[in-house]
Amino acid sequence: MPWLELDIALPADRLQTVYRGQANRVLVTSRDGRRVSLPAHYLRPFVGQAGVYGRFFLEFTAEGKLLSLRRRD
Repeated sequence: MPWLELDIALPADRLQTVYRGQANRVLVTSRDGRRVSLPAHYLRPFVGQAGVYGRFFLEFTAEGKLLSLRRRD
């Protein structure tokens, strides 16, 4: 299955637009330069007080459907 490696640095104040209903997607860039429009609700398990930070692996189908998003330790 195809996958991308993402470095996400999303401070808590930027996440407020999601919680206010002003945005429902987050635009991130993969390590190989591809841009990904990610539904914001997939980030909920990773939100801390400071926001969302870390390296993630995104697995998807050949059609582009998201299968999983995992934090890489």
